[in-house]
Amino acid sequence: MIIKEKIFDSFTWIDIENANKKELEVIASKYNLNYFLIKDSLDIGHLPKYEQLNKHDFFIFRAYTSDVALNIDEIGEMSNKIAFFIFEDKLITIHRANFAFLTIHEEKHIKVNEFFLRIVSCMIDSFKKPTIDLSNKITEIEKTIFLKDHRNILIEELYFIKTQSRILKKILSISQAVIHQSQDKYKVSYIYQDIQDQLLNLLTINEESVENSTQLMTTYLSISDQKNNEVVRLLTIFSAFFLPLTFIAGIYGMNFSVMPELTWKYGYLFSLFLMTVVVVVIYLWFRRKRIL
Repeated sequence: MIIKEKIFDSFTWIDIENANKKELEVIASKYNLNYFLIKDSLDIGHLPKYEQLNKHDFFIFRAYTSDVALNIDEIGEMSNKIAFFIFEDKLITIHRANFAFLTIHEEKHIKVNEFFLRIVSCMIDSFKKPTIDLSNKITEIEKTIFLKDHRNILIEELYFIKTQSRILKKILSISQAVIHQSQDKYKVSYIYQDIQDQLLNLLTINEESVENSTQLMTTYLSISDQKNNEVVRLLTIFSAFFLPLTFIAGIYGMNFSVMPELTWKYGYLFSLFLMTVVVVVIYLWFRRKRIL
């Protein structure tokens, strides 16, 4: 467990990193924290939340800590959370992962609410890069499907893009709801509106990514089906030409003793002529039906 303490003019920031259950129970007893909220702090996949208690406020927010190239589809693997206990004179943050943005250099006179929102803003901002990366990947896949060879695209790749965009949208949407729930106490800060704008922008892009990836999956499957149909159509055409010819060759290949054409001088030429007529008739019929 790593505990860092930083003193500001009006509050003290206590940052607790990678504490186990027993250590957190000691901390809960020391600072009079709710046991069930401590349990929420330990839950790896817990979604953002807000609870208002008598002496303090409790928040959970998540920050993106993975890479879209890893093809991860679990909330707990894509992001990590920070739990906030906000008192009038202190801020306690609890988290497992190490966050670079927690090395914050703020003026001593900053208020606890503004400092809290500053951290939340950094957490929301961590979703910007994966959101843009997923959007760009969708654009590249779209170009490949329509302008190049769709076979270069794997359906698995489309699945992970859709799933990751959906998870990002879910986390950001719940974060937006949490921010909205707490607006009565935190809306006075100018950072609050910046967070709202960040969330709205990221939610819009992720919503478009979910819709576009879904459409691309449908388009990809449709094009694949169309290509398969073309192959089946081609094989059907070849079969239509060669089945009658095989039938004719099969009859004259039976070698019965009583078959006039076998001893006929022009039997061979007749069979070739018959095959030619069959091919021409089939070809003309296909042309008439606009199959060829």
